Amino acid sequence: MNPETNPDTISDTLSFDAARERWLDNITRLAPEYVPLSEALGRVLAADARSDIDVSPFDNSAMDGFALRAADIADASADAPVELAVATTIAAGDCMEGTLVPGECARIMTGAPVPAGADTVVKIEDTATPEATQRARFIKPSPPAMNIRLRGEEVKAGECVLIRGDLLGPAAIGLLAATGHATVPVYQQPTVGVISTGEELIDVEQVPTAGKIRNSNSYSLAAQVRAAGAKVRQYANIHDTLEDTIAAFRQATAECDLVISSGGVSVGDFDYVVEAVRSMGDLQFASVKMRPGKPQTTGLIGRTPFFGLPGNPASAYIGFELFVRPAIRKMAGHTALRRPVQKAVLDHDLNKRAGFRYFMRGRLRLANDPTEYVRALREGTDYRVAVTENQSSALLTSLHHANCLLVLPEDETLVSAGTVIDCMRLDIDENVVV
Repeated sequence: MNPETNPDTISDTLSFDAARERWLDNITRLAPEYVPLSEALGRVLAADARSDIDVSPFDNSAMDGFALRAADIADASADAPVELAVATTIAAGDCMEGTLVPGECARIMTGAPVPAGADTVVKIEDTATPEATQRARFIKPSPPAMNIRLRGEEVKAGECVLIRGDLLGPAAIGLLAATGHATVPVYQQPTVGVISTGEELIDVEQVPTAGKIRNSNSYSLAAQVRAAGAKVRQYANIHDTLEDTIAAFRQATAECDLVISSGGVSVGDFDYVVEAVRSMGDLQFASVKMRPGKPQTTGLIGRTPFFGLPGNPASAYIGFELFVRPAIRKMAGHTALRRPVQKAVLDHDLNKRAGFRYFMRGRLRLANDPTEYVRALREGTDYRVAVTENQSSALLTSLHHANCLLVLPEDETLVSAGTVIDCMRLDIDENVVV
């Protein structure tokens, strides 16, 4: 072993919280860009958005029915209905010239402008009026402003409708459209470079021979990058030499906003990631008190953040969730950087090593059996959790079946069944409250 490539001789092994804080301190939000409104879904708004008009821009009907003066039918009842002359029919997109006079009404469709002189709309179901008649019969009163969407009811011209930092979901997109924003300023999506290291790796279409394995990390990590809202650039697998490692990192950091690698971060004879980062830039740390994935390497190569993940697929996946996904979100302008945490009652005992934060793959569920439901509620939650099958850091099957990571604190060695623990949700985005 080369002592200079031993993570524990380069930097003290950091606690998980200290490592994540140090890493995220390196991350800065990307500059804004303007995009068409149709491409803004899921992006983060980079400037306050104001309305150019009143919304609604005019008083309009909320129902199909009749627009009229409330006073004209104040005494209407089923026993003594009031009849009014139908002056016109107003469709959505049309408007009535002139003013309704007392004793008149207008047949009106949903969204059509309420004519001058009318102050209420009676929906068609509350009348006794044939469709093709020239007179409408009303069988009960209708108070002023009933079934009318008032001008400026949602927002006034010049008012702020969305603020910088808002996540643009479907409703926000519709609101921006209603208030005149054909293009919107949003924070750029980072481009993330994905590199795998290891002579043993072959591509997915190849059949492994002795000593070879398919490169699953490149595909799973690229999928995680896309799921986090970033663009991905996958690079060819690199050979286990310092020269090749440096060359690959130099190219990727010149072309991407963030670069991640998998493998080569431990202390083996052919692990060159730590040495390459240290020789090229500012190595921040190379070891974290966590399981799985103690070897986690991060730093700056030039101005580009770099994160080296372990080579074992589950360790790489979990390291991405805990470190890289929050960084991607921060770059893209999000303020919610952490997955929601759910309290749950543990189904069974778990043993762990003291001094390390554990992140175990688990399946969270609502307590169904009456006995376990009562027990869970007694502990202040209606969820229970159990680890998924084989927790080996080399296996992805348990992650496929998991919907959370059980978070076990550093100072524990035995977490007993019935303990309420934190579960980081993998199936819920960061901006959702649980």
